[in-house]
Amino acid sequence: MNIQMVDTITQYQKVQSEIDQSVLEVIRSGAYINGPIVKQFQKNLAAFLDVPHVIPCANGTDALQVAMMALDLQPGDEVITPTFTYIATVEVIALLKLRPVFVEVNPDTFNMDVSAIEAAITPRTKVILPVHLYGQSADMAPILEIARRHGLHVIEDTAQAIGADYIFPDGSRQKAGTIGDIGATSFYPSKNLGAFGDGGALFSRNPELAEKLWIICNHGARVKYYHESIGVNSRLDSVQAAILDVKLRHLQTYSDARREAARRYDSLLAGLEGVVTPVWHDNGTHVFHQYTLRITGGRELRDTLQRELAAKGVPSMIYYPVPTHLQKGYEAYGYQAGDFPVSERLCEEVLSLPMHSELDEAQQVYIVTHLREIIQRLIVNA
Repeated sequence: MNIQMVDTITQYQKVQSEIDQSVLEVIRSGAYINGPIVKQFQKNLAAFLDVPHVIPCANGTDALQVAMMALDLQPGDEVITPTFTYIATVEVIALLKLRPVFVEVNPDTFNMDVSAIEAAITPRTKVILPVHLYGQSADMAPILEIARRHGLHVIEDTAQAIGADYIFPDGSRQKAGTIGDIGATSFYPSKNLGAFGDGGALFSRNPELAEKLWIICNHGARVKYYHESIGVNSRLDSVQAAILDVKLRHLQTYSDARREAARRYDSLLAGLEGVVTPVWHDNGTHVFHQYTLRITGGRELRDTLQRELAAKGVPSMIYYPVPTHLQKGYEAYGYQAGDFPVSERLCEEVLSLPMHSELDEAQQVYIVTHLREIIQRLIVNA
């Protein structure tokens, strides 16, 4: 059985005529940079997310960097963020000579442990940066309240959770990435809304801040050749915007398909010793960028399981094998092994199974049948 970790080809084939036509229109127009299709996608994405301001950019890492630049942070200012995340979240903090201050995550949702935030705040703290990991929003209501009390900004890394809802205690809803001061996302091909190359976007409800984000992305210029601030060159090209605008029409369907696949996995894996399936938190909707298990026997069991699954034609991934505070490139910040035991343990346990909008029941039965056989044998022989 041909099983893909992410099946972008089949997804494309189902909307091929729409995408091909849209891309061909861009090629024929000659408007390859900041063309009309970029503005159309910008408008349609803003409507989908119910946020007034969307600023397209070149990639998700740029989005995070531009967000921090727009807040006028100074070298040495501190940004609180989880250590259990992809490196891009922290990379831009370091590049701007800011200081990452790490906090733990919850072992069930994999998102920032809200109870750890206030202890990490110092006089240099300027930003709380939650990451909506694997497709589920961090618990934003208490994060916003902590930020309000301490006069801090909130930047959301929503690269893995576009389209996910967060439900506030009063029952109101907002899309992940549209809740804090600024949201940042990625359109990397494997994302839930993926381009055929790099792409990203920023979101804000603040018109002055949104204008600043746009100016920074445009070489610091509001008017061409008149540069009022230091900026960067970060643009979403028209071909990628054309592809994304088509796929945006189908994003809700894609999210529904991912949730259906997640429910099948939950059912097929029910009662399996040594495996913890993902938690669906009741304060939001999950769009399952990843379907991530915890293999409670630890790294050796997890790694053996991964190898044996691969031998059966079942791909899997470890997101992530090393927490950020223990990465070699970040050892200058002075963190040690043992500082964040939950995150360190998760790096020994997590294993993501194939997850995408084209995953079908036969594939999942094949995956779980082999997973069950392998892990039961490994546990018995341990």
